[in-house]
Amino acid sequence: MKGDTGFPRADAESDFLRARRRQVLSRLANWLRREPDDVNIMLPFHEVVDALGWVGERRIGSRVIQLSSIVGSVDRGRDFDRRFRPTSGRVRERWERLALAARRGESIPPIEVYRIGELHFIIDGHHRVSVAHAMGLGTIDAQVTEVRTKLDPAGIRYRGDLIVKDYRRIFLERVPLTGQARASVLVTDPWDYAELGEHVEAWGFRLMQDEGTFLDRPTIAARWFAEEYEPVVRMLHQADLIRGRTEAEAYMWVAGERYRLIRTHRWDDEVIETLRTRR
Repeated sequence: MKGDTGFPRADAESDFLRARRRQVLSRLANWLRREPDDVNIMLPFHEVVDALGWVGERRIGSRVIQLSSIVGSVDRGRDFDRRFRPTSGRVRERWERLALAARRGESIPPIEVYRIGELHFIIDGHHRVSVAHAMGLGTIDAQVTEVRTKLDPAGIRYRGDLIVKDYRRIFLERVPLTGQARASVLVTDPWDYAELGEHVEAWGFRLMQDEGTFLDRPTIAARWFAEEYEPVVRMLHQADLIRGRTEAEAYMWVAGERYRLIRTHRWDDEVIETLRTRR
């Protein structure tokens, strides 16, 4: 343990002051680097679930989890920052009491968490996690409830990332792609998902008009990907027109340019050559 002088109570007090000092220095560093306001805020569990789409949950019981995997909280209190350092002196008494128990080797109850993918969100045990971080521990005992969501939480680091996940979830409800198709259609700007969803729906409407029959969303999504998206993306790669974009972003760009240039939905060498000169 850090700062072990042989006087556990004094050491626990020092632990808290050290944790507070680090939190203040972290805030100062973030301000100097002009980082976003959400960089040091815990991820709110309910906002994460709303963005990813709740499917179900099951209690899986006692587990040993990595402290670094705990990124958020059910309670959106501001007593701790993203790394569970105290943000004020309000929690000092309880914090020092737990730190003293830990230094004396006393048994500390497991925390309770929700698990989404590889991420954990605290239901109960914020102070215990904060003390564990201050003690330099890597793991902690936890009672875990696993939550299943429509989207994988991979890629979520900050609260701002939830906007992209939320728009992607809505896009996939409008355009229910599956398998590799689902994984490959990605954009970085959340609003692009809204525009792409409208584009696919318009494409499906024209398809139904051409064929004179009703098609459901899964069918339209599958045919759009196979008959429109994949062939266009192949041509974009051949013409070297991806250029730092995702494939979906390049597709949206060229589809918009195609419509603006010739007000039609055909593809030919003349259109590709015109686009090449405009990149």
